[in-house]
Amino acid sequence: MMIDTILWTGEEIHIIDQTLLPVEERILSLRTVEEVWEAVRTLRVRGAPALGLAAALGTVLAARSAQGQERALFDEKVKEACQRLRTARPTAVNLFWALDRMENLLSQYRSLNSDQMSQRLEKEALSIMDEDKAICRALGEHGQALLKDGDCVLTHCNAGALATADYGTALGVLYAAHARGKKLSVFADETRPLLQGARLTCWELMKAGLDVTLICDNMAGQVMKEGRIQKVIVGADRIARNGDAANKIGTYSVAVLARYHRIPFYVAAPLSTVDLDCATGQDITIEQRSPSEVTQGFGKTTAPENVQVYNPAFDVTPSDLIEAIITEKGIAKPPYLSSLSSLFGEERSDD
Repeated sequence: MMIDTILWTGEEIHIIDQTLLPVEERILSLRTVEEVWEAVRTLRVRGAPALGLAAALGTVLAARSAQGQERALFDEKVKEACQRLRTARPTAVNLFWALDRMENLLSQYRSLNSDQMSQRLEKEALSIMDEDKAICRALGEHGQALLKDGDCVLTHCNAGALATADYGTALGVLYAAHARGKKLSVFADETRPLLQGARLTCWELMKAGLDVTLICDNMAGQVMKEGRIQKVIVGADRIARNGDAANKIGTYSVAVLARYHRIPFYVAAPLSTVDLDCATGQDITIEQRSPSEVTQGFGKTTAPENVQVYNPAFDVTPSDLIEAIITEKGIAKPPYLSSLSSLFGEERSDD
């Protein structure tokens, strides 16, 4: 399953405008840092790995606009761009991880002039893209071993090709299993209030030829009770050191339901989504979004005027509800303090 969610032409960034799916497949061209910021903030591009890649390429746009200037001024403009992009969304750690990676190059290559440094930043952003593609494939292969022929999997929100540079994390597991000939079916929660499951996950699963059934968020418990679900697999936007995982709002409820019905609940995410500086889920900043997403979803008013609204974009699933965390380096199981650290030790030895 390949969808060109985000591409670099050498001059500009091309993205699929995910706010228009599934009705319209429109490609947007981003030419400035501010356009990248707006695309991230408004969810035209979304998904933790894709946000990291968009941020890295946004840094490249800033660098290209500063070529030919003295190195000190060049560095200042790149750092300003990084700081601006950091304010777009607060929860997905991949965005900050990618910006740190790009900004750190400035001090590593002080001897380069601005043109050379711009080229080096572009090379790094493209490396992040290539790495993400390899990560999706490796993660999918590890995760597909957990699925049996005939399994029905429930997923929440979208952690597929639209959220990455390749075929996804949670959905990447399904694609890998499908490629091996395993017959699977999928139940996709609609994912209120912006319907990422309905609009995005169902769209790409159908394009890939997988058997998918859409349900409202409040139907998950019923389909579990009916014995229709064998596994739950979701993505993540930030995972704490202890294994607590932040994902789209509603994920925590699904995890609680899965535990009650004795259904394995898996999180699939690259190691770049694990924030080792974050001790527990209580330390994760949860993005608060506009009340209008709830009261006037997609332009239609569905609530009384001036009603109070609470609209967190994410919730945190405690690690003790998570059966395993699927990564590109392998599958981490409780206790996560040791298993995740072990996977990072493996990664660092490769650097």
